[in-house]
Amino acid sequence: MKDIETDDEILEFAITREQQANEFFLALAEMVKSKQMRKVFEELAEEELEHKAKLELEAIKKGVVVNTEEKGGTFDISDYVISDEPELDMDYRDMLLLGVEKEDASFRLYVDLVPHAKDKESKETLLALAQEEVKHKLRFEIELENLSKEK
Repeated sequence: MKDIETDDEILEFAITREQQANEFFLALAEMVKSKQMRKVFEELAEEELEHKAKLELEAIKKGVVVNTEEKGGTFDISDYVISDEPELDMDYRDMLLLGVEKEDASFRLYVDLVPHAKDKESKETLLALAQEEVKHKLRFEIELENLSKEK
């Protein structure tokens, strides 16, 4: 992570990451064979947009204009998924594990950004988003546990 010195930079960085997470899950939704998993990834993509909206609201409250346009083209699904196939042949368990990893990384990102935030509102927003990411991770872990019990 680059050096982040201001709350504006934290917001810009976090908004960009949420947009990338949205694009990541949408790309996975397009690549999976299972309609059930496509729906799961589309729902996750929507949740990432909700996180982005919360961050944008925080920016608006501060009177900050966050420019994420120039970073919009930096996302590339091939950075995350290695496959020559147009569709991924991942089973449900693999997708749940991917979800756990993704949500854990998002949680750690927000926790790591908190000490860099200068004002209370920014810290609270980052902590709230970290808490949401933990809930998402737990959802995946519970589903993995249920899946293990079925076998």
